[in-house]
Amino acid sequence: MKKILRIILVILLLGLGIFIYFRFFWVFGEGVKAGQLNYVVKKGYLFKTYEGTMIQTGFKGSTAGTIQSYEFKFSVVDESIANKLMSNSGKEFELHYKEYSGVLPWRGNTAFIVDSIYSMRDPRSGAVPLQ
Repeated sequence: MKKILRIILVILLLGLGIFIYFRFFWVFGEGVKAGQLNYVVKKGYLFKTYEGTMIQTGFKGSTAGTIQSYEFKFSVVDESIANKLMSNSGKEFELHYKEYSGVLPWRGNTAFIVDSIYSMRDPRSGAVPLQ
């Protein structure tokens, strides 16, 4: 009987480990989003994370008869990327992101984690080289 319980326990722990990996650590998708950076802030009660919003071109209506812009809400893990974004609010960016199925509090408040900046430009003056 003890051997059967051990086997069941091992199978349950293995299943839990696989579930946690695919839910929180496996990259579900990745891509690039472009738009005008609205803001990036460092916030949180226990885990201070960088959270941001980018306004994308185009409009959508969440309910009939309304218009609103597309918003891309994201988190940033790398402090140097977050500082670059914070110092260039209002500019247009192309951001590479990874999408996870689950959210971890120390990684951010969203499933979208920005890990690099492809390009940045000032909509008023043209292209701006990345520093």
